[in-house]
Amino acid sequence: MRMARYAFGFKGFLYLGTVASLAGISPDAAAELTFHPSKKISLTPYGVLDVGRAYVNNQHGHPRNYATQDSLTANRLGVHGSVDVTGDTQAVFRFETGFNAFTQEFGRPGYLLNRQAFIGASNKRYGALTLGRQYTPYFHHVGLLGPIHVLTAATGAHPGDVDAMDATLRLNNSLTYTMPKLGAWQAGVQYGMEGYTGHPSRGSAVSAAVRYERGPFSWAAGYVGLHHVPISKAIATFANNAPINSGYRSADGVRILGTAARYASGKRMVSVDYSNVQYRPDAQSLFRQTAVFNTVGLVSTYQLTPSVMLAGGYSYTTETARNGISDPARYHQFSLAQLYTLSKHVAFYAIQGYQSAGGKTLGLVDGASSIVDAVASVGDAQNTTPSSTGYQFVGMVGVRLSF
Repeated sequence: MRMARYAFGFKGFLYLGTVASLAGISPDAAAELTFHPSKKISLTPYGVLDVGRAYVNNQHGHPRNYATQDSLTANRLGVHGSVDVTGDTQAVFRFETGFNAFTQEFGRPGYLLNRQAFIGASNKRYGALTLGRQYTPYFHHVGLLGPIHVLTAATGAHPGDVDAMDATLRLNNSLTYTMPKLGAWQAGVQYGMEGYTGHPSRGSAVSAAVRYERGPFSWAAGYVGLHHVPISKAIATFANNAPINSGYRSADGVRILGTAARYASGKRMVSVDYSNVQYRPDAQSLFRQTAVFNTVGLVSTYQLTPSVMLAGGYSYTTETARNGISDPARYHQFSLAQLYTLSKHVAFYAIQGYQSAGGKTLGLVDGASSIVDAVASVGDAQNTTPSSTGYQFVGMVGVRLSF
């Protein structure tokens, strides 16, 4: 979508909410609005519609063939832009909501702009400061070097997105500072605010990450810390509904450490990643010892033609032997993706994922924590529809339309 330029002054602020709303509904209508005093605004509406078909060999014991969405890229409508304040400083904003292509419902209850909604200021010398519902620096720096950028989250995310390298973690009321790029380095820190009198950290969330890029090589490392998870209003969305971690959803705190590196040369790219995730209990949790998951992953792509990209990946996730588990869960996952880009607005894709699971983990049985067999759940598309066994295959085809 071509970026439109508008003159913008004090009166423009009165119309900004209207423009953002119109951009989410009718980009052409928004593009016709013009402001006339001194300042300027850059406004870019955008959207994605992704639909297709899926086959799963085992969902709760049964094969299934069904219509699907969000398999390559999540459906969304949004607008982002900036307003010139001085020569080096801009006011920035982004408003984005997801939607269901089949029911035409936007967002989710309580969150119209359920994906992103933030405002802030950006300066070429001092960096950017933004406030609102945002992704973490961990996702922006580490996650985008991981598997989902090329394998998709549906079949390529690590099991259940246990390490939040996918976009399943967003923070409310978060203040994010992104440093200006210093040579090959860039970094960001974030604080999700929910404090109580006398307990300023209760229910809060923090994230920090650093990234290095020089030539064909990129590397990043990051951290996420979530406090008082069951009651925290600082956490907008967080994936803890898959078999790999549903037994630990009563955790009081979650700590995530991750790192990823990528090398791209010519038509080829290869990346590796590692994460360590800890679910920490308190007196109210349904488990007693800190649960730890470690994941290593490998991803490679090949640009067969300017329009065709092939990708493949493998990840191995293992749980520690705690909470009475002597044979801890382990997950092997293989993912493939084929993408044909017809134009900048239209892409066709096919993706496949296979996961094998073994050992034991904690699950919820009649509201109580119990040791259960680990079952397969490919990527994060099958979080609530896992296999009834230790094996699951998922295949999807679809089309993505974007503007």
